[in-house]
Amino acid sequence: MEIYQFFIDLFSDYTTRIIGAGTALLGIVSGILGVFATLKKQSLLGDAVAHSALPGIAIAFLITGTKDPLLFFIGAALSGWLATAWILSITKNTRIKNDTALGLVLSVFFGFGLVLLTFIQKLPNANQSGLETFLFGQAATLLFKDVVTMGAVGLMALVLVLIFWKEFKLLTFDRQFAETLGFNTRLLDVLLTTLIVLAIVLGLQTVGVVLMSAMLIAPAVAARQWTDKLGKMVLLAASFGAFSGLAGTAVSSSGSNISTGPTIILFSVLTVAVSFLFAPKRGVVARYFITRSNRRKLKLNKALSEMYDIYRNHENIHHRHATAILKALPGFGSHTLTVLQEKGLVDVDDQKQWCLTEKGINTAKHIQRSGGERS
Repeated sequence: MEIYQFFIDLFSDYTTRIIGAGTALLGIVSGILGVFATLKKQSLLGDAVAHSALPGIAIAFLITGTKDPLLFFIGAALSGWLATAWILSITKNTRIKNDTALGLVLSVFFGFGLVLLTFIQKLPNANQSGLETFLFGQAATLLFKDVVTMGAVGLMALVLVLIFWKEFKLLTFDRQFAETLGFNTRLLDVLLTTLIVLAIVLGLQTVGVVLMSAMLIAPAVAARQWTDKLGKMVLLAASFGAFSGLAGTAVSSSGSNISTGPTIILFSVLTVAVSFLFAPKRGVVARYFITRSNRRKLKLNKALSEMYDIYRNHENIHHRHATAILKALPGFGSHTLTVLQEKGLVDVDDQKQWCLTEKGINTAKHIQRSGGERS
């Protein structure tokens, strides 16, 4: 199937519509909550929670014996939250640092989950478990009830973000100020962390345990390059997440037998790369041109200031000098004089004799006065 056919089927084919809706919804929810995880410097928490959710999924299957997405979701959420609470407890009550606690808990839970998966494979009903899809994700297995579950949980999470927008904003940027205002920061921290855990669990079936942390962080990192405003960053992250979900699904549906989850992550990383390169102010390309423009401006200011120093030594400040004399000054050249002339700062006569204009004199005075203030 060609990629353009995917977008046609998105409105006409039931299966394509379900998968597209699920991946786009995942991108929106994970993008929004990933903003708070990124700004709170909890990026690695997503990786730990995603890996820690595996034993919860396995235990849910062992208890029920059936593949129920809602039960899997509950088991993954409980397991992920237990791992998060353990990490927070370790960092609070011991001298172990956060990154060490993350690595420890991630390894323990993920290892335990793999042991349970090995045990489940030996059971008579192992074929119907489908638990291996949670390792790397398999969006093609999404059903309508899966998308409904994702939609309900995602909507609940987004509503809570809107309700506690002011509180989460204060918690993210100035925790101490929030405490002075009387907010229960510990409770807010628990709520926000719980929402991040839910966002991660939502994507396990689609993207998988191994790659879900990238789905949480990449849209937020890309959005951060484009704006300094939290509201705009959240909207951009949601847009980038939705785009990555739909684009990855489109490519994987093109008939090339490419896994959907990894393809979605590749598009997420692509948005980060494009943002790093072309975002205004922070992008590599933008910074290059800004730096280049600043260097040219400094060079012209220095040239104009040096011309002013020469001219004011004469009784007539409008005295003209030959091109050869001016070119002997450091940093001067024909191009410099031409640019200064285009800006109306210098004037030249038919004999190629140069002088400062009134605008050039005033500008040079301002440059030297400002330089004196800075020094």
